[in-house]
Parts: sequence; structure tokens; C-alpha cells
Amino acid sequence: MENSSEESARWQGLPTWLLTQTANHAHRLVTDGFSAVHARGYHYRVLATLEEFGPASQAALGRRSGIHVSEMVATINELAEGGLVERAPDPADRRRNIVSLTTAGKRRLRRLAKQLADRQDELLAPLSPEERQRLTDLLSKLLEHHNRRTGAPDGAWLN
Repeated sequence: MENSSEESARWQGLPTWLLTQTANHAHRLVTDGFSAVHARGYHYRVLATLEEFGPASQAALGRRSGIHVSEMVATINELAEGGLVERAPDPADRRRNIVSLTTAGKRRLRRLAKQLADRQDELLAPLSPEERQRLTDLLSKLLEHHNRRTGAPDGAWLN
């Protein structure tokens, strides 16, 4: 006997299925939100990392933001071309550059943060504030556990 359209297959209630499907929606929402303002998640991550930790070498910025070195150079180039970050030789080691946030970069970060907050609200719309916090706490606990087990860096979620 076939399931009616109102019934769900058993696998549709599995946490792995639910997390994957929700992650797909989250990724689409964030990507679309950033695309609407001609940005990428890497842009947000670099700008937010610079605001939080201050100027840094590209290597330190990559470690702090969880962006692989192969993506970091292109991301810094894009942000520098837009006047959102500046590169200057490191006085302690002239062979490397220090990247810093510009005033325009701070404004851009606020705009991207607003986009991200709006996408969070859209994703979590059916949940109460308490449910949102509980979900965030549970997902954080899962992610921390698996990152410890695998040695994976934090922050890989926002491409």
C-alpha cells in the first residue's frame, strides 16, 4: 500500500535528513541575501573578523575566519578593490601584509550584518525567541562535539 501525500516516509523524520534540508534552505537564504547586495559570505566573515580582532596578516585572518588560504587571497583582493580593506606592509616583517578594515568596510559590514539578520529571521520565522535560542544552543553543542572529534575549524558555514 502506498503512502498518501499527507504521510511522510520514515527517513523524513531523521535528524540527518532534517538538518540537511534545513541547511540547504539556510544556505540559499544567506547566499541570496548577500548576492542581493553584491557580496559573498567570505566577505562578511573577513570584515567581521577584522572588526572583532583588528588588523591581521592574511594568514592570521584566514585562521581566525576559517577561510582556506586558497580563497583568502581572492577574497582580500575583492575587498581591497572595493576599498573595504587596506593592505600595508607589516613593519615587523616587510615580506607580509597586514590587512585592516576601512571606514567603508565598517559601513559595508553593517549592511551585510543586516542582510544576515534578516535571513536568520526568515529561516527561523516559525520559532519563538526561546525556541530559536534553544535550537542555536543545541546546534552549537552538536557542532562543537563534531569539530572536537574531527579537528575541523569553526566558521566553515558561511561561504
